[in-house]
Amino acid sequence: MWHANAGSLIGGALVPPYHRGHGGPGGWWILYEPELHLSRDVLVPDWAGWRRTRMPRLPATPHCALAPDWICEILSPSTASLDRSRKLGIYAREQVAHTWLVDPLLRTLDVLRLEGGRWTLLATPAENDVVRAEPFVDVEIELAQFRADTAESAT
Repeated sequence: MWHANAGSLIGGALVPPYHRGHGGPGGWWILYEPELHLSRDVLVPDWAGWRRTRMPRLPATPHCALAPDWICEILSPSTASLDRSRKLGIYAREQVAHTWLVDPLLRTLDVLRLEGGRWTLLATPAENDVVRAEPFVDVEIELAQFRADTAESAT
């Protein structure tokens, strides 16, 4: 449930201002669990985003072969190793510019930028931090909300 909660919070923070342009800059496709066919690999990240300047329309296929500009993986004990190793390598190979790794148990957000084919860790805010993370610096994300097991989140 913590994984689903974190995913809902990410979507709620990004879809209105970036996908829809409500209260924000617009200009993005922000999609939940899109199927990506990247070279010989098929992946389904938790969230992915494409700048509309690169992908003006959604493909008329059940999958997308164009690498996103941003990926978000929500880590769970069963997938964290895969997300941090194999998937990050594929995203780098495909030139995904930004990746977020959300750990809802630790309430952390690793913000990564691809530079020269390698991932650079820009920030690892945690716990009760409120962050503005690349490439979505126009919105604030409250990391305390990633876990719904505190008294504050129940009110």
